[in-house]
Order: sequence, then structure tokens, then C-alpha cells
Amino acid sequence: MSLIISLIVGGIVGWLASIIMKTNPQMGLIANVLVGVGGSILGYWIAGALGIAPTGILRFAVAVAGAALLIFLLGKFGIFRKA
Repeated sequence: MSLIISLIVGGIVGWLASIIMKTNPQMGLIANVLVGVGGSILGYWIAGALGIAPTGILRFAVAVAGAALLIFLLGKFGIFRKA
């Protein structure tokens, strides 16, 4: 059950990050989930490296920021571009 919750939250995080980064029209459901889950991992890793332990709403903000960073990095590699 936690895997399903993680995929749903990852989809929401990826969708919000794609809106922030203006790549929403070119991203589908699968891309949103993958970017959301991968970006969350990236965001938590960076937060841990900085000595930050996010809790509450800050946890969600770190996940969205990590997903936005992942979209930015993928855009530099030519995978996502602003529409």
C-alpha cells in the first residue's frame, strides 16, 4: 500500500514541479510520477547533505524543489524544454 501512496504523491509532486518549470504540456502521467519520485529522492539527499531534516509541510516543499531541480537538469540534457 505504501508503494501506491508513494506513486500518487510522486505524481502530484512531479505535476507541481512541471507547472513551476513550465514543462507541463510535454509531460504525461508517467513522466510526472518518475520526476516526482526521482526529484523527491534528490531533494531529500541534498537536504540531508546540508544537514536539514525536513518535517511537515517542509518535506513536501523539499520534494517539489528536488523535482524542479531534476526537471532543470533534464532540460539541460535536452530531455525537457519549456513550452
